[in-house]
Amino acid sequence: MAGEPSRRVGFLGAGKMATALARGWLDAGLVAVDRILASDPSSAAREHFHSSTGAPVTENNRQVMAASDLLILAVKPQSMHDLLQEIRPAMAGHHLVVSIAAGITIRQLTDVLGKDCRLVRVVPNTPCLVGASASGYSPGTSATPVDIALVDQLLNAVGRAFRLPEALLDAVTGLSGSGPAFVYIMIEALSDGGVRVGLPRDVATALAAQTVYGAAKMVLETNLHPGTLKDAVASPGGTTIAGLHAMEQGGVRAALMNAVQAAADRSRELGNS
Repeated sequence: MAGEPSRRVGFLGAGKMATALARGWLDAGLVAVDRILASDPSSAAREHFHSSTGAPVTENNRQVMAASDLLILAVKPQSMHDLLQEIRPAMAGHHLVVSIAAGITIRQLTDVLGKDCRLVRVVPNTPCLVGASASGYSPGTSATPVDIALVDQLLNAVGRAFRLPEALLDAVTGLSGSGPAFVYIMIEALSDGGVRVGLPRDVATALAAQTVYGAAKMVLETNLHPGTLKDAVASPGGTTIAGLHAMEQGGVRAALMNAVQAAADRSRELGNS
């Protein structure tokens, strides 16, 4: 898609994830603002999408379909059935469909849109807004190599993306789809700890966020196991090992594992509802 900003992109659903993707692709120069159109029944969602991206919005899903080659299905899982029924008559051969709805399987989508529908299921996350997303995707059987390469390029342009078997996408939802919220809780808690020991709130939050950012960057750029990096900080009898002991007593490790499991399980439930 680089070099093809004239490609027409339509968002069916203009919520936070759709807005983050649109902003990320605009900032990366992959899409032109006048080649994006988004629809949503919520006037608040439409207003936020437009104010965040500058792209036009509408209430009319059919209008988006007529104006788009790449369709992003970005409605809540509970709304997907009604949306698919509405758009099925307007589907055309030039449409590449990308679904970002949690839990909705490729089979559920093709049962309505048809087996010939060129489809890719994607689990993105909101840090695509700042070029730091972590995504997983799985193509349907009718998606072409060109389609798959396009989706891979779009996702990797705003972060890192991994092609995976569809059976693993609920796990991706639990880890990286929901994961930013878990990390925000960690940052908030670290900031609270900083305030507890005397730091001003703004300084504590900045230090906490920068610490999480730096630690993540170390993992990604050194390719060392997180445990190895942890051991390098924890000297015998020092401050860090005392803090790590307190974390183990508080069950932090198990709580994070349980959070990923709960989110993945909920993704599966949404697909079965």
